[in-house]
Amino acid sequence: MEIASAVSVVIVNYNAGPGLVDAVRSAISDAREVVVVDNASTDGSLSCLRATFVGDSRLRIVRNEENLGFARACNRGVSEATGDFLLFLNPDCELDSGAMLGLLAVMLADGEVGMAGGLLLNPDGSEQAGGRRAVPTPWRSLVRTVGLSKLARRWPRVFFDFYLHKQPLPAQPVEVEAISGACMLVRRNAMLDVGPLDEAYFMHCEDLDWCMRFRLSKWKIMFVPAAGMVHHHGVCSRARPIFVAWHKHRGMMLFYRKFFRHQYPGVVMWLVAIGVWLRFAFVVVRYLPGHVRSVLGLKRD
Repeated sequence: MEIASAVSVVIVNYNAGPGLVDAVRSAISDAREVVVVDNASTDGSLSCLRATFVGDSRLRIVRNEENLGFARACNRGVSEATGDFLLFLNPDCELDSGAMLGLLAVMLADGEVGMAGGLLLNPDGSEQAGGRRAVPTPWRSLVRTVGLSKLARRWPRVFFDFYLHKQPLPAQPVEVEAISGACMLVRRNAMLDVGPLDEAYFMHCEDLDWCMRFRLSKWKIMFVPAAGMVHHHGVCSRARPIFVAWHKHRGMMLFYRKFFRHQYPGVVMWLVAIGVWLRFAFVVVRYLPGHVRSVLGLKRD
């Protein structure tokens, strides 16, 4: 199977600026098509995209009249895509040359692999958190929130940190519990088996939800270290940090209730909920002054 006929790329755009062009450029040469689903952007990113790829039949643009959120926009992109494999790519993510081929090769080598993700890199070349991780169960999240992960050196099983990027990079593709929604290659047949992204999530945690459901349906999730990409994290969310933080923390609670409320004592879930919303409160305190200044048109002193 040739990669150019196998993979449809789905990119959800919301005011991603010039990064959108870079993301499409990094993927389009190896793809059957690139479907950009725009969530009512107002920054001119679509006009720039059209001007850059004028006449390129591989680029398809779907415009939403309002911001539908990430999961709904991805699902709409899937309905427009035609490939047997679907690469969900953030507009602030640039694939290295050969990254898509590396992800696809792992999928083609094992029919039980339903999802694969690559090595997320910061602009300085360091590995970014989230590209490979364990599922953040309520206990693991509580451990991380209150700082008990520092005890993992002595009791690694009890105080395990769900992020894996601080561990040595594996030499070969390895099975993991979860990857990042910034770059997910998904087998269409597996998606039809598991179901689409859960649209109850507006943004954030829908990728973890999907990883959980893939594993519950016995599909493997692979991390491919040779498939590298630079992720300019947070480009689309900088203008509205409190809005993004609200949906992130809301998504975390939805994820915990959906998968873990019957596995953990009520007191643990309450402690987790308190930790989640305290964390959100700290975010609000951090960003609210700047938000007020922005609304009032005031400048910093």
